[in-house]
Amino acid sequence: MIRPSKLHLAFLLTLLIFPVASVNLAVAQAPNIVVIMVDDMGYGDPGCYNSKSKIPTPHINSLARDGMRFTDAHAPGPLCHMSRYGLLTGCYPFRTNVNLWRKQPLIKQDQMTIGSLLQSVGYRTAMVGKWHVGFDESAGYEKPLPGGPVDRGFYTYFGIRASTDIPPYFYIRGNRAVAPPTNTIEANNSEGWSPIQGAFWRAGGIAPGLELKDVLPKFTDEAISVIKNHAQDDVTKEERQPLMLYLAYPAPHTPWLPSKEFIGRSGASMYGDFLVMVDAMIGRVLKALDDTKMKDNTLLVFTSDNGPVWFETDVERFQHDSSGGLRGMKADAWECGHRMPFIVRWPAAVKAGTVSNQTICFTDLLATFAAIVNAKLPHSAGPDSFDFSPVLRGKQSEDNPVRDQLVIRSGGGMMTIRSGDWKLITGLGSGGFSKPRRIKPGPNDPKGQLYNLANDLGETNNLYAQEPQIVERLTQQLNKVRNDGRSRK
Repeated sequence: MIRPSKLHLAFLLTLLIFPVASVNLAVAQAPNIVVIMVDDMGYGDPGCYNSKSKIPTPHINSLARDGMRFTDAHAPGPLCHMSRYGLLTGCYPFRTNVNLWRKQPLIKQDQMTIGSLLQSVGYRTAMVGKWHVGFDESAGYEKPLPGGPVDRGFYTYFGIRASTDIPPYFYIRGNRAVAPPTNTIEANNSEGWSPIQGAFWRAGGIAPGLELKDVLPKFTDEAISVIKNHAQDDVTKEERQPLMLYLAYPAPHTPWLPSKEFIGRSGASMYGDFLVMVDAMIGRVLKALDDTKMKDNTLLVFTSDNGPVWFETDVERFQHDSSGGLRGMKADAWECGHRMPFIVRWPAAVKAGTVSNQTICFTDLLATFAAIVNAKLPHSAGPDSFDFSPVLRGKQSEDNPVRDQLVIRSGGGMMTIRSGDWKLITGLGSGGFSKPRRIKPGPNDPKGQLYNLANDLGETNNLYAQEPQIVERLTQQLNKVRNDGRSRK
């Protein structure tokens, strides 16, 4: 039996004290919220962002057709754990040591998340998929795993601790391993690909019976069950609590394992075929929302956690540009590392087929959700979260920016600040996976990189030496954001 978390017990006690209907009436008209995050998908992969894409993505494209597509949305860090930490907490990941995720929970017990925010106003919160922001694993896998989703704002959870190429591999339901990783699996690679592409996974522990190829459809089945069970609850419309589902797919991150029916369905080999499969899984979730008549009152967010692992040689081989013309790849300070596809479908409020060029960040979801459900965000919560709900409702013009800055730390620790069209990177090189990763400047070389993205989205013309005043202004702004401990007023 799964033991309820302390937050869950507190909520049950609240229901005993207050009449159920009175708790639910306050949020009865609020939208359901579904956040779908895929893994390592590039800006240029979906057809709605790249008309020349070699990967068919009809279901992702349908979200853009029916909702609002953002062209300047960013992960707060260009790696899996960094991005997820920011999305969940509204806090820039550079403010904590995200590399500790293997040893301890990154999210503090009293830190508000999108889950706990929505719990507090009466939502049923559920998570399915890849967590990757840490559990307390010190007691081993036979014992409860504290610090995970059910202790950080989600009543239910089914998923995995990290990526499907990082052992140990096992499913978690609630806060317990479904089956501990008592077996072992050997490492795997694919011929013709780099060591971090293809059907790559690391050696380590694995639960008996777990097949890595089954993880993606299994999470889809679970998400559909969450949706259908919610819709079938025997309550009146006035009593029904809205649903919040966070579905974090661990794909198309490695290992690329398309099912037989998807092999050969794209023009981008294993990677493209796996993304076709991801798109099909999303289609199944969208159908569940349709079938349960939840679509019209559901705010759905779709995005990817960071950029792809797709090299120039891959672009040449397959004539598919996963970066969509952006420079770099996953982990980089350059745009491909963190500028992400980001789509919001909300039939009740968002005009279909619209496009926004507002600069937003995943951290902004916390403040945006708070505004949508009329909840006051405590000063201590979401220090880097800005409300873009007026943009969704068509009430904020494009020339009135949601945020005056955006700060990102690359996978290699290089800092970036964006203000308007200007972007400053505090070092030379990619700061991530692309080579050269870091360049030591010579005596007459610039110490960093400065780009005007309005004229140079590909980041080819470094203006660091030509614009010292802008470099100084952005440096001061970056220092202020770091030293103040927050950027939200």
